[in-house]
Amino acid sequence: MDDVLVTGLGALSPLGAGVAAFWRGMHKAGTAPSRVPDPLAHMDHPLMYLVPEADLPDGPGEQDGLPLGRGSRFALAAAREAVADAGLAALPGASGAPGPGAGPGTGPYAAGPYAADGGLDPRRVAVALSTGMGDTDLHEGWWTGEAPASGRWAPPFPLASVVGAWFGAQGVNTCVSNACAASGYALSVGADLIRSGEADVVIAGGAEAYSRVALACFNRLGAIDPERCRPFAVERQGTVFGEGAAVLVLESATHARARGARTVYGRLAGAGWSCDAYHATAPEPSGEQIERAMREALREAGAGTGSGSGSGAESGGLGFVIPHGTGTELNDVVESRVLDALTPRTPLYSVKALIGHTGGAAGAFAALAASLVLRHRTLPPNVPVGEQDPECAVPLPSGSAPMTGAYGLVNAYAFGGNNISLVFGEAAA
Repeated sequence: MDDVLVTGLGALSPLGAGVAAFWRGMHKAGTAPSRVPDPLAHMDHPLMYLVPEADLPDGPGEQDGLPLGRGSRFALAAAREAVADAGLAALPGASGAPGPGAGPGTGPYAAGPYAADGGLDPRRVAVALSTGMGDTDLHEGWWTGEAPASGRWAPPFPLASVVGAWFGAQGVNTCVSNACAASGYALSVGADLIRSGEADVVIAGGAEAYSRVALACFNRLGAIDPERCRPFAVERQGTVFGEGAAVLVLESATHARARGARTVYGRLAGAGWSCDAYHATAPEPSGEQIERAMREALREAGAGTGSGSGSGAESGGLGFVIPHGTGTELNDVVESRVLDALTPRTPLYSVKALIGHTGGAAGAFAALAASLVLRHRTLPPNVPVGEQDPECAVPLPSGSAPMTGAYGLVNAYAFGGNNISLVFGEAAA
């Protein structure tokens, strides 16, 4: 079975525009949420980790007459960076303007999966993106009269079709929306499309933008921390949302070699899905199903569950974990217990402590971070969250350290009991 490689990365986050800004922010380890600039955010804790105003995409405002919301614009900005980073200059839209939508069988697309002249077959380029709220900011504006009503109905979840149309991707275009596990599932779907021979290249990831409705709902649930996102901290009181987009270009190893891909960040080596089938919002207390997902992902990847302290790259061990860890009380305890039993002493890096809980994009941001750690072979310092909860006995290094294993484990969980674990590994030499 062909390896699934990560050949391009793109990001727009509370740390700024671009992957370089994200990596720098991971090392600075200092962020804080701010009050949302929304006069109608009548709620106890209107806090969020927001994309800086200076880094907001300046468009496009619409595509083929379809109004685009903040989520779609975020997704497109990250996808454009990822495609450029992968060196897919032959892909329509890679130059910065939307693709012409040239059909198969003509021009450079007539020669199969990878044309001799450097063209890509758009029929074998797929898109798998995710979101929890999509472009609901458009609808929220229309409902309240803040924005002029559009003459056209706009779907709330157009992200994959928007990105697919921009790049002329004629393979599968799908938008996954199973809450906070969504982008993990989207990446897994992308890997499956490649392994099954349905696609050579998949633009995969997730995007999430401020939604008044979503933030108000979590306030009503009492699930928003009044200060910041503090996973595994003894004083945590809930989560704090973040916004942005993270996109990875997944590519079959055969295709990447044929075109001479210039950078390989790593490979998506394993995935495990499960469902608690327990409660609409609460995690199942024993952690049986999240453990099942982790074990399946590690098994598929062929990764050992030994710790970073004694299982180095040469033995194929697990070097780090990027947990789901939202800052909510039960979620952090359950995940910590499973990790302590399954991957003892393996260091964790908390993305949510850095940029908040990005909902449907959380798994993609975790995958982005894992890819960068593998590429640079360095685990950045965790954002200080205060005293650690003794019930969350997991290693959260406060300083930067060299990575000691060949694999990284990524977890993403969601309402409805949806669980996914992904294992990213170093690319073969």
